Amino acid sequence: MQREEYIEEILDHYQHPRNKRALPDADSHMEGGNPGCGDTVTMFLKVAPDGKVDQLTFLGQGCTISQAGASMLTEMVKGKTLEEVEQMDFEDFINHMGRDVVISRVRCATLALGTVKAAADEIKKQRRLAASNR
Repeated sequence: MQREEYIEEILDHYQHPRNKRALPDADSHMEGGNPGCGDTVTMFLKVAPDGKVDQLTFLGQGCTISQAGASMLTEMVKGKTLEEVEQMDFEDFINHMGRDVVISRVRCATLALGTVKAAADEIKKQRRLAASNR
């Protein structure tokens, strides 16, 4: 894609965010933020019985790049296992958003990804603890 196409996609996700809502029955919700610029996201993660992400939603506020990144991520993660989520590469996500467009705002662009990785890790810890208590 060309730079203009990346910008259009980011603006579309910012102006028309996908999956921007709370998820009351989430298996995990994790808050993340960039104190320096005021971006915040809360990622809500629901995992299906087969171990794959059933739903990923978010709430947040902040700059165009952070909020568009959260919206884009919700579409990318559905159907992945928790392990696949944890293995998602920050560089690949930056490339997906358009490296030239977000390179000066990498922390904003990757805020949601770092937060959802932490949520996936939390679910795995909860499951290990539940299994050991049986």
